[in-house]
Amino acid sequence: MRCLACGKLSFEIICKNCQTTLLSTSLHSREVAKDFFVYSFYNYTDISKLLNAKYHFFGDKILQILASNSFKKFSSSFTFSNQVYAISIDDVVTKDFSHSAILAQNLKSHIIKPYFNVLKAQNRVSYAGKSLEFRQKNKRDFIYSGKQYLNIILVDDIITTGATMQEAKIILEKNNCEVLFGLVLSDAKY
Repeated sequence: MRCLACGKLSFEIICKNCQTTLLSTSLHSREVAKDFFVYSFYNYTDISKLLNAKYHFFGDKILQILASNSFKKFSSSFTFSNQVYAISIDDVVTKDFSHSAILAQNLKSHIIKPYFNVLKAQNRVSYAGKSLEFRQKNKRDFIYSGKQYLNIILVDDIITTGATMQEAKIILEKNNCEVLFGLVLSDAKY
């Protein structure tokens, strides 16, 4: 097969050379609400082609590589005094996999435990390419069915306006959870 990034022959969907050179990470932060930060690893324009693979049957392999290069490395050096739970934003299975669940799974460590299928959106409207005004008028309307009194890292693939992260944080806090921060692969504003 050929590497999706450089086109050279490879045994992997993204060759080791591109994983090392093109997919090196740099942690960035954005304050989306007062004292609520979302951290990202990539500039959206640098990996947009790879992120759009989530709409294809091979998307899980691409997301696994991106998550391993970023989320897994992050979790290996993350410290906190108590157990932390990684909750992905609406980890619904589409195209035979959940992109946000793949990301949360890569955070698994002795401190971070992935917690699946507990934060669900009732509104399935697509936000792709939509304005902040549209997003605010068409909220996700999350339902949280998990345990209370948890320390949480919110997980998603992309942050654009931050509206979804803020809405998820609010519903989790209403359930007595503390959202420490958000973690995404890429920030569309970075």
